[in-house]
Amino acid sequence: MTQQLTRDELVARLIRAGELEVSGEDLAEAATYFDTEKFRFHGPDGFESDFDGLNTYFASVRDAFDDRSIRRGIMVAEGDYLACQTWIEGTFVREFTQSPSGPLPPNGERVVFDLINIFRFDDQGRLLEEWVRTDNRALLRQLTATPTSQTPSGT
Repeated sequence: MTQQLTRDELVARLIRAGELEVSGEDLAEAATYFDTEKFRFHGPDGFESDFDGLNTYFASVRDAFDDRSIRRGIMVAEGDYLACQTWIEGTFVREFTQSPSGPLPPNGERVVFDLINIFRFDDQGRLLEEWVRTDNRALLRQLTATPTSQTPSGT
């Protein structure tokens, strides 16, 4: 059995994986931070995906937004789980094909994806699962999407 990585090692791996996914600078290196066969993504509104689906999503972010950056905030670790705040920012200059409401035209504005993530790692420090929560309504407002209803769901 492989020795467990320290909290600081997991944090460093998570930060680097996020930087690579957002920048697209070295996707082969990015894949080394994931168990690409077992990885599962659990997103807002019941969105589920595997590693390839996550890559497709980040490709759409890289295609739609220039001057991208990612930063992490408060991080809490317990065992093989790490929870954190994440902000992904970029200037919306081309169609965003993977928005929560479908393809949207660019508005030229700076957009901030404000996320809360929980990650689960294997004993080699590879990402196995990710859960994400975000305020899609606020994101869509930044993307200048027209809401279909002003009434909160469930009312």
